[in-house]
Formats: sequence, structure tokens, C-alpha cells
Amino acid sequence: MSESPEPLRDVEVAVIGAGQAGVAASEHLGHHGIDYVVLERDRIAERWRTERWDSLVANGPAWHDRFPGLEFDDVDPDGFAAKEQVAQYFEKYAAMIDAPIRTGVNVTSVQRLDGSAGFRIETSEGAFTAQYVVVATGPFQTPVFPPIVPQTEAITQIHSSAYFNPKQLAPGNVLVVGAGSSGVQIAEEINAAGREVYLSVGPHDRPPRSYRGRDFVWWLGVLGLWDAETPPQGAEHVTIAVSGAGGGHTVDFRRLAEAGITLVGRTESYQDGALSFADDLATNIALGDENYLALLDAADAYVERNGLDLPEEPDARIIGADPACVTDPLNELDLADAGITTIVWATGFTQDYDWLKVDAFDENGRPVQRRGVSAEPGVYFLGLPWLSRRGSSFIWGVWHDAKYVADHIQTQRGYLAYSD
Repeated sequence: MSESPEPLRDVEVAVIGAGQAGVAASEHLGHHGIDYVVLERDRIAERWRTERWDSLVANGPAWHDRFPGLEFDDVDPDGFAAKEQVAQYFEKYAAMIDAPIRTGVNVTSVQRLDGSAGFRIETSEGAFTAQYVVVATGPFQTPVFPPIVPQTEAITQIHSSAYFNPKQLAPGNVLVVGAGSSGVQIAEEINAAGREVYLSVGPHDRPPRSYRGRDFVWWLGVLGLWDAETPPQGAEHVTIAVSGAGGGHTVDFRRLAEAGITLVGRTESYQDGALSFADDLATNIALGDENYLALLDAADAYVERNGLDLPEEPDARIIGADPACVTDPLNELDLADAGITTIVWATGFTQDYDWLKVDAFDENGRPVQRRGVSAEPGVYFLGLPWLSRRGSSFIWGVWHDAKYVADHIQTQRGYLAYSD
């Protein structure tokens, strides 16, 4: 694992990206004895280092959010690893399996060879060929900036991937748009720093951080919810509001309001210096509560069905009264009057595959694949949400998807090796 000056050579498999998906692919390809290389334009797990806020921790406990072959040696099993610890974990894992990772190499083009099997890969370090290509660049590629608020000197607009801490923000109040894990944690942090914060809340799932002595990731596991192959109808893009910050806690939007954060509905439009919000705040909060209580119901039924001795937790079912910002919500907010100088868009990412010049995408540019095996023979995807199941974009889930992809490549190699 090095930044070798040697020229790139032809290989059987080229893995693009050395985040969690690329490292997972590396392990399983290595087990099969396949000749491969992993190309990364920056450092291993770079997005954990430089595209996340300073205080970020993993959303799952260390006993769960890891690969099977290595535990975190500097995090309590029930604790939540800081972002640098996660990045270092993947570095250690890559070193442990002696992964042939080439960092500082930017892939600019992948296209099928004419008249022969395989692909030509153009990079910042030259060109080479590979029989198979595993795209392990993950889902966090191009930040989404909804074209709602025009760019002006009075308002600084940044994406959550460019937010690091409250000190970087201009003096004034802050609007955070997005009620997933990133938006909630960023809003909490800015509020705790003494800023006045508005939080735009859209549809979301709101699981308990823990219940009856078990983390929610454990409950999703034993209830079989991590293995769901498709999201519920209409919930393909619903975000999950959960936090490992401060040792982990259940996200409760009512408590955020009690702490001084003003909740508003989904951000819709902008005109004459004012933002308009959908009349959906109370509905979004209520549906999040339903999701939360449904998981408690399923957990209680599981405990009873299996005769488990787990402590009851009746207080977990207490839902507080809606705060005034929910019962009498703001439908419009004049940004200047509210003193807002910064908008943080925690609105997710889109995928960018302009460099991947193969027939593996639908009319909307999304990969056409089944369990990572794409519509273009020889091209595979890893690390995407719902690639094979709910857990596919999580650390432990991508490891299992990578095994399936590597096994599929090994099977194809077997066919090609056949001779009379």
C-alpha cells in the first residue's frame, strides 16, 4: 500500500475508490487471489477526513460499525468512533490485508475496449487495462444545492460537507435545511455555540438511539430490518435522524425546540428576501413519532416472543407536547429580519459518473444493477444505498456486498479459464 512511482500495469480488476467500499472489495478480491489494484485520487477514506464536520462521530457503535476482521482498538465497543478514528481504522485494515492501493491517482475515463474483453482506464498517472471494474466511489459525490435562494453577499450558503464548526460561520443566525443525521447534529452544535438556529424539517425516520438496553442497530438486526431489499413505498429518499454525538442519544425534535432551535417545515421557495416553508412540519414530526413507536412495538414483541430478559422502558413511550413552533408554525421567514447570515444545506448528494463511459445507467443517470452487478458486463458497483438491502451503504453492510461482487467476479473468471 503505497504511492508507488511505478507506472500502472494491466490487471484483472480495477477498483475505483479507497473508502470503505474499496477496502472491502480489496479484502475479498485478495482472498480469491485475483490480480487487482485500488485507485484513490486522495487518501484512504478521504471523505471521512475532509468532507465531514470536526465533531462528527459514527452513527453506529464501534462493535457494529466495522468489518469482521478487525475491531477498533481505541474505541469502547459501545462507543462511537470519531471521524479520524474511522479513517485510521480503514488505513489499518488496508495495511492488514496488504491492499494494493494507489493513492493520489485520479481516474478520468473508463470505457470498454474495442474488439477485445475488458476496459481501458485513463488516469492522471497514465492508462492501463482491466478485465473488470468495481466502482467503489460511494454515494457522497456531488453536494446537492437546491436552487432556491439566489447567491448574495448578505447570505453565505454552504453544503453540510463544507461545514466544519460554528467558528467558520459569519456572525449572525443560521438556517439549517435538512432533518437527517447531518442536519440535526449540525443544528444542535451551532445552537450549543450560542447561535440562534432555524431547522427546516422534512420527512424522516426517527429510531430510538437505544431501547431496553440495546442500540437501535441491534434491533434492526434481530428484527431483520437491515436485510430489507427495498425501501417502503414512497420512502425511497426518507432520511434517518439518529445521533452518536455526546455518547449517543435519541433525536427528539421537541427537545431541539426546547433548547432554542426554531423548527420550520420543508423549505419550498424564495421571493423578495423571504423563504416560504411547506405546511408539513406537524405532519413530519408526527410521522417520525409513528416510525419511532413502531420500532418500540416490534422490539417489545420480539422480547416477548423470544423470552428475553431485557429491562422494560416505559418512559421511552412518553411523547411530549408539541412546542409552539410546531402548533403555530412559521410559513414564511424574512431572512434579513431574522438576522440569518448563513444557510447550511444538509440536503444530501448526487452521484457523478461522467468518467464512466459504459452502458450501465438508466435515463436519469442512476446505475442499473442487481446486488452490485451492473447492466454492463464486467462493471460492478459498491457502497450505494439499497444496493442489495438497507444496510448496503453502512460500513458492515458494504463488506458483505463486496463479498458477493468478488464471488461473482471469481465465477466469471472460472468460465473464462475454461478450455477444451
